[in-house]
Amino acid sequence: MSTQRYTDVVTELCHELSIPAVDHVLKTRAIVVEGFDVILENYDDDPDTMYVHFQYGIVTGGRTLTVFRLMLEANITIYAQDQAQMGVDEGTGGIILLARVDLNDDIDGSWLADLLAHYSEHGRYWRDNILQTTDEMFEQLAQGSFLWIRA
Repeated sequence: MSTQRYTDVVTELCHELSIPAVDHVLKTRAIVVEGFDVILENYDDDPDTMYVHFQYGIVTGGRTLTVFRLMLEANITIYAQDQAQMGVDEGTGGIILLARVDLNDDIDGSWLADLLAHYSEHGRYWRDNILQTTDEMFEQLAQGSFLWIRA
């Protein structure tokens, strides 16, 4: 396979999501899905794979350590099975989710659109229940009073 497979899948994705500027998406490798900035990356040294980077938002001051612990726990209990992991963007300090997608013949624009919708749901969960929650709710999270979203 080659970067042509990446181009084909991204083109199909744009059609699936009714994004008319396919060339712009291929050039910038960026789209917005349900309010989240998403980067669709493909590297020369790994041409058979797409890396999907979701930007979930910035952690409120004073919560970084707890959120980092929750991300590590989520990586172990939820995301490892999906070839995904959460982390911190070194440039912005924002929370990211990185998913690795093998560009095999089963992957098309519709499948990728479903994946983006799935991880957008996870992003809303993180944003609404962890990153931007009230102090009282956050204290409950810090004490372990939470249920993880299903993978």
